[in-house]
Amino acid sequence: MNVEISQSPLPENPTGCGPIRPETENTGSSLRSRVFETVRSAGRISRIDLAKRLSVSPASITALVGELLDLGMLQEQSDTTRTTSRGRPPVALSVQPDAGYVVGIKLSRANHTALLVDAAGQPLAQASLTCTPRRRSVSQMLLETGQVLDALLKQANLERSDIACIGLGMPGMIDHAAGHMVWSPILTEVDLPLRRFAEDAFGVPVAVDNDANLVTLAELWFGKGRAMADFAVVTIEQGVGMGLVINHRLYRGAGSLGMELGHTKVQMDGALCQCGQRGCLEAYIADYALVREASTALDSSHFDTATPEVMLQQLYEQAKAGNEAARVIFRRAGRFLALGLANVVNLFDPPLIILSGERMQYDYLYADDVLREMHALSLNRDAAPQKVETHAWGDLMWAHGAAALALSEIADAMAERRG
Repeated sequence: MNVEISQSPLPENPTGCGPIRPETENTGSSLRSRVFETVRSAGRISRIDLAKRLSVSPASITALVGELLDLGMLQEQSDTTRTTSRGRPPVALSVQPDAGYVVGIKLSRANHTALLVDAAGQPLAQASLTCTPRRRSVSQMLLETGQVLDALLKQANLERSDIACIGLGMPGMIDHAAGHMVWSPILTEVDLPLRRFAEDAFGVPVAVDNDANLVTLAELWFGKGRAMADFAVVTIEQGVGMGLVINHRLYRGAGSLGMELGHTKVQMDGALCQCGQRGCLEAYIADYALVREASTALDSSHFDTATPEVMLQQLYEQAKAGNEAARVIFRRAGRFLALGLANVVNLFDPPLIILSGERMQYDYLYADDVLREMHALSLNRDAAPQKVETHAWGDLMWAHGAAALALSEIADAMAERRG
């Protein structure tokens, strides 16, 4: 196995993190948890503004903030946005960064990425591990996960025992609530208690989810979806995934296995999907689908078949250079994507669809004609076309989402802990 630990500059972190919910929304959490989450989402906020945001009396806020300050969950800082001519200098509340640390790890066939963040959501360190692209056993995957985890912690001079939770994501069907891996294209086994195996291996609480939900959480906690009540994310890379946010919360379905857009059927008895069934949407759009089409439609002398990544890049270059066969491959994939997106619109009518993933570098997949066809296939054609945006964060997008998964998993426990 060829393993390489790499590091790169950390991205800038916007002020605050987490969903920005309406002031009147009752999340079902305790008031103290809501105070903590509101401070974290704001980044910095005064007591009076916090009371207004939560529609709670200033006296109640003062008492709850006092408890969180005593527990080391919040800190006070000079509030430079306010001035006063007398009395106590104005102060703002913010999350105490060292109140807890979490790690987000995205696992894939050839590259694993990891991100360490503090309780305020600020990135502290990152690491990646590159290995031979192949399917492997869960024990081998956990071994690799341990390597990238330890490389990450070494940068921050922390131990595994310092971590409150690890968010772990991978492609496939993952039952988040049960911590169960039903199936993944990167593993040789199926139906495994992934969370329990990971917790036994690392000695740290672990939350698991599929990679499309990670991207959605990244948008909900760190991206443009923070203040949006509802939106959908569609990812395109080794497979096709979808995440859905309803009322500021990630929706997973009754068994945590919903939103499998890539495995909705678009053609009976159609192309073979990596899940083993036929006619799935991703069997016409994902990496392996484009490689399959390229290998049959183009003269092999046009491109190097050493790796699928090289084949895809050269297929794209051929299309840009005017090769009609290459263009047809992308146009066909774009039409199937339009069909999939139209189904999302007809089912959920989200105000925004975010397209994300490595294949967003191929503009044929989200060209104007693709979006026009999506609108034409939608039922409400008289309305304005659905808003579609393309976001390309890079590899750390997934790890940000995994970190958000871990933060959301321990939010109530952090705010409710006792001194």
